[in-house]
Amino acid sequence: MKVLISGAGIAGPALAYWLQRAGFTPTVVELAPGPRPGGQTVDIRGVARDVVERMGVMPAIKARQLHEKGLAYVRANGKRAAALPAELLDGAGPVAEIEILRGDLSEVLLAATPDVEYLYGDSISALSQSDEGVWVSFAGGTTREFDLVVGADGVHSRVRALAFGPESEFVHHLGGYGSYFTIPAPEELDGWMKIHTAPGGRWVGLRPDHDPRFARGLLSFRSPVIRYNRRDVSEQKALLRRTFRGVGWHTREILDGMVAADDFYFDSTSRVVVPEWSRGRVVLLGDAGYCASPLAGYGTAMSLVGAYVLAGELVASGDHRRAFAAYQRVMREYVVQRSALPPGGIKLAMPRTAIGIRARDLMTATMTSRPLRGVLAKAAAAQPDAIELEDYAGLPHQRSVSLRSVEW
Repeated sequence: MKVLISGAGIAGPALAYWLQRAGFTPTVVELAPGPRPGGQTVDIRGVARDVVERMGVMPAIKARQLHEKGLAYVRANGKRAAALPAELLDGAGPVAEIEILRGDLSEVLLAATPDVEYLYGDSISALSQSDEGVWVSFAGGTTREFDLVVGADGVHSRVRALAFGPESEFVHHLGGYGSYFTIPAPEELDGWMKIHTAPGGRWVGLRPDHDPRFARGLLSFRSPVIRYNRRDVSEQKALLRRTFRGVGWHTREILDGMVAADDFYFDSTSRVVVPEWSRGRVVLLGDAGYCASPLAGYGTAMSLVGAYVLAGELVASGDHRRAFAAYQRVMREYVVQRSALPPGGIKLAMPRTAIGIRARDLMTATMTSRPLRGVLAKAAAAQPDAIELEDYAGLPHQRSVSLRSVEW
């Protein structure tokens, strides 16, 4: 069975891995001209750890993981106002047990799928379904037939727009925007993610890199929907310069570093809700079908788990209609559970006023003080994932995968 997967981020290559091992012929099409290095730090949480163990890529992931100590809120002068140590929350807080750069995780998955056909620098321009398959027209000018098409192409999914309807029906703005990019580290982070919150609901942050000379710059802010060109990086960088002008701490260095960053990413803080994840021979996977927003912290986990379940159900059912229905049924409760936003959501994370910022920091410092640490740890303890992984017959597991070099 020939399966076209749109998107070579995390969900797409993970699905390609399982499908190829089950005897399918996956092809992955990706708009970017090649594999994308860098990117934001992502988490592998809960049952997603079992998935990567079954893939045999856990050793490669651990070789690249970032050993973050926790989240520290800092004032404009750099002094710490409050902190959430990772060990206190047992991986259930903003810093998980396994943190890895998105580009590093992508490299691991590409290394695990060396025989999969990847079509970089191209995208789907049209879909035409029939009882026998799907005719796909590519922006590059070619047309090919596949048995199934999977949209694993993110929040702004082209596949979803073609097969399900306009983005406005499924993408819900949560009141903010965020940006990530690599910069020269303006200070030694010592393993800590550091966040300075400025009035107006603005976040300025730094996250560690493998190389202490560099860091991941973070710029986030609260805002209603903004109209901008998603393909115009210069416009997006200019917007951030205006928004963060005059903010203290390392903001000037972060903005200056942003100018030269070649892994710049900017997007809205949004949630994707699609009532039915499949239409005929087309199905959605990961953020394209169920994005909880970065605030929830489970996007990567849901993509990895979803890829395993979708592949397993295709193998087990022998029919795409039954498989797609079973995939959504198995995943639904887990997706609902892990799409829940943390208490207070974006309003608590990024208060608009100086009083609100001080109140958040005081609350954090109080809850992490020695007398109340036990209470916080118990309240924040990770709840078991609302899903149990099936051992699908015909979906072989592997202990380890050798990591080949991937050209960036």
